[in-house]
Amino acid sequence: MSDGIHQDGVGDPDALDRLWTPHRMAYIRGESKPADDTEGQCPFCRIPSLEDAEGLVVRRGQLAYVVLNLYPYAPGHVMVCPYRHIADYTETTVEEVDEIGELTKGAMRTLRAVSGVQGFNIGMNQGAVAGAGIAAHLHQHVVPRWLGDQNFMPIIGRTKTLPEMLQSTRSLLAEAWEDHRG
Repeated sequence: MSDGIHQDGVGDPDALDRLWTPHRMAYIRGESKPADDTEGQCPFCRIPSLEDAEGLVVRRGQLAYVVLNLYPYAPGHVMVCPYRHIADYTETTVEEVDEIGELTKGAMRTLRAVSGVQGFNIGMNQGAVAGAGIAAHLHQHVVPRWLGDQNFMPIIGRTKTLPEMLQSTRSLLAEAWEDHRG
C-alpha cells in the first residue's frame, strides 16, 4: 500500500531504535496522577511522608519542599511543591509564595554549582489542559538547561539521555544544597 501500512497492520520499518521504558506505562496510564481531589492519594501529598532518599526529596522547607521529577526533561529536573494540597497558584499564601521562591533560587544555585547549568526553564502548568501532569497539586518545575542539550537524541533519535540514576542526583543536590545558599 502507498501509505506504508500493510494488510496485516504492521507498518514499514521506520529506522528508529527502541529503548524499552516499561516504568513509563504508569505515567502514561495516569497512575498516581490524580486529576482532581476525588481520586487516590496525591503523590505530592504522599512524598513528604517518605524518607528523603525514597521520596527523592532534595530539600524540605517549612511550607514547601524540593523533589526530583520522576520523569525528568533534563538531568537535575526538580519541582518545588507546597505541602498544602492546592491546585492553583492563586490559592497560595504570601508565606508559601516566598518559600517557593526561596527554594527555587536555592535549586538554581545548587544546580549551577554541581553541574555547570547554563540556563533554566522555570514554570507552573496550571490545569490539565495547560499540561499539568498532576493538576490537583501545585508544583513549579525547575529544569536545568545546557547549550546543545536538545541535540539529535530527543529530536531525531527520539530518546532522552540521563547520565546518572535519580538517587545519585538526589544525593548530590541534597548534600551540596547547604554549601550554595545565597
